[in-house]
Amino acid sequence: MDTSTHFVMGVGLAGLAYVDPVVASNPTLAAAVMIGTIVGSQAPDIDTALRLKSNSLYIRNHRGLSHSPPFLLLWVALITGAIALFFPNVPISHVAGWTAIAVCVHVFTDLFNTYGTQAGRPFTERWIALNVIHIFDPFMFASHVVAILLWAFDLVAPAPMFITLYVVIALYYVWRVAAHAKAVAKVKQLDQAKGKTKAHYMVIPTISWNQWHIVKRYADGSYDIGKMEHAQLIWNLHATSSTHAAVEASRKSPEVAAFLYFTSYAVAEVEELSAGYRVRWADVRYRHRKQYPFVAVVVMDRNFETIDTYVGWLSEEKMNKKLLSARS
Repeated sequence: MDTSTHFVMGVGLAGLAYVDPVVASNPTLAAAVMIGTIVGSQAPDIDTALRLKSNSLYIRNHRGLSHSPPFLLLWVALITGAIALFFPNVPISHVAGWTAIAVCVHVFTDLFNTYGTQAGRPFTERWIALNVIHIFDPFMFASHVVAILLWAFDLVAPAPMFITLYVVIALYYVWRVAAHAKAVAKVKQLDQAKGKTKAHYMVIPTISWNQWHIVKRYADGSYDIGKMEHAQLIWNLHATSSTHAAVEASRKSPEVAAFLYFTSYAVAEVEELSAGYRVRWADVRYRHRKQYPFVAVVVMDRNFETIDTYVGWLSEEKMNKKLLSARS
């Protein structure tokens, strides 16, 4: 999920902690637990700081090792230990327990969007992405905000309210899993060409419950890209990677290597420049306003030597501005 949703879930779990009579009867402990759940709900994303060093390092590692079981234990230990220094007289086991819940909920919810995590490390580096819920889900965010406001203005007791909220959210997840399975089946049914060529379908949630982004991957590495809205399937384009020699040369770039480590749904296109070539890799899973904002770009000379690179999320306009000096 996005940072704002993780934050409100951290506050929400602090409210849920009032089901624990020890927490409910001790305001100091309740405050310590709230710090633990809020920080715990953000801790696995501390690897966002890798952006300060380089985008390629961030792309390769974000939601990787920091979301793995060993690091979940580390986050709980570090957060609980820090809280114990400032709240020496509270029953620290309760803080540790609710902090652990917050950390685990963070990783669990991240599994259900398209970005996914490497939650299986160190046993596997496979990215686990269930494609069930959009990275920002309005229902998830809004329901937490409403519950938090009701609690803040002392209109509803926290324990029954947050129990109800999380039962509803659990049912919401069940419904979204079922809706995704139904959407996958519907896409296969609607795609009249499905029997002609063997292909794999990826059905990706959008911010709308009634619209899905569709990626159909063929065995040759090409893709059909479209959308399904209200049971109507529309294919927008067919994408395939260029076979130009510059594409293979671009793979030597650390930025492209990081990009391809993260995604197996990439296509490359080559633009010939006066000074050489621009190779643009795009992840076809992410489509926004007819563009693919998650890219890796390499500008090289005629000898395939790198002039400039970029990897990350960026609009076409900003990317072109950044690389403008290297295109002449």
